[in-house]
Amino acid sequence: MRATVTIEKEILDDLVHKTGLKSKASAVKVAIADYLRRKKIEKIKAMKGKLKFDKTADDIRHYER
Repeated sequence: MRATVTIEKEILDDLVHKTGLKSKASAVKVAIADYLRRKKIEKIKAMKGKLKFDKTADDIRHYER
């Protein structure tokens, strides 16, 4: 999918430099993927202490399918 966005030249140049990638498109893709991954991690961390498990780690590890 194509999208047109306006990004300040200094920010884009810094992104390309810090990622070490050759193209602006690749650097933006990596930045977006990293941002989304971090948001997923935040969501998982927010669930800490809110889930209840009935099984022990051994039960799960030795569960027969």
